[in-house]
Amino acid sequence: MKAVIPVAGIGTRLRPHTHTQPKALIPIAGKPIIGHIIDALVGSDIDDYVFIIGYMGDKIENYIATHYPNIKAEFVMQTTGKGTGHAIWLAKNKLIDDELLIVLGDTIADVNVKQLLEAPTSTLCVKKVDDPRLFGVAEMNTDGTIKKLIEKPTIPKSNLALVGIYRIKETVKLFEAIEYNMAQQITTRNEFHLTDALMRMIETGVEMRTLDVDNWFDCGKKEILLDTNATLLKRLNYDVNQYKFENTIIIPPVFIGENCKISNSIIGPNVSVGENAILNYAVLKDSIIGPYAQIEYAILDRSVIGNDALLKGMKQSLNIGDSTEINFG
Repeated sequence: MKAVIPVAGIGTRLRPHTHTQPKALIPIAGKPIIGHIIDALVGSDIDDYVFIIGYMGDKIENYIATHYPNIKAEFVMQTTGKGTGHAIWLAKNKLIDDELLIVLGDTIADVNVKQLLEAPTSTLCVKKVDDPRLFGVAEMNTDGTIKKLIEKPTIPKSNLALVGIYRIKETVKLFEAIEYNMAQQITTRNEFHLTDALMRMIETGVEMRTLDVDNWFDCGKKEILLDTNATLLKRLNYDVNQYKFENTIIIPPVFIGENCKISNSIIGPNVSVGENAILNYAVLKDSIIGPYAQIEYAILDRSVIGNDALLKGMKQSLNIGDSTEINFG
């Protein structure tokens, strides 16, 4: 079985960070989003991968080559944003003879991969959500099979959102469905979505079922990114006793990368600091600090600071008399 990971998206909702790096490489709890995805799959003995790359795809290739040299990795370029269905179709020649596990490159979820891979039918992972209009949605038959799939419905008839993890057994029929939709120009919001291709498969008689996931993080927005960082830090439970910095308090959970220079600071809780960062007189809480960033004289809460960024706040030396009130904002 091959794992297919589309990571060609531009990541407009995470700008300005995605101006300089792909969304899949944004760090969360000590590693990029794509690193969390691959680690979960490698742990289930999947070592054959096809990555659909686009925007700054060379950075994805370099990361995979450096951090996962033992997996078999192939790369396919998507130069235009025509949707996830189109992205999968571009890799047809590398995928047509295998069952597929498709995992969208901005999705981190708690899924029983062994159960998913052993399912007797094509299976789509789902999670109940409060607002299904933002996602692909599955409507169910009474026998537990999927009746209908709709991408971002205006009036949802189900709250079962597709989380972006799909186990496909009928690979030939998947590509037939994508090609049919492309030939007939069947799009949603001007894109050839994977959801629409899967619906075409159901219409032609393919049986599909769902598998619930316990937790799901759609890492496409800053607030969800920070919540995911906090959740994964608690789960990974890094040993903060390993961090020895001058006049600095560490409040777990915290991850601090290698070769950081930190002094006179309070770090945590729920803070991830990339390698080679410099922090001095910094108070950080619920934040992600990228590699090589430098922060001095600053208090940050629920912030995302990119790689190589520099932030220097105000440094005051005050002599305040009696009955004085000063408000800096």
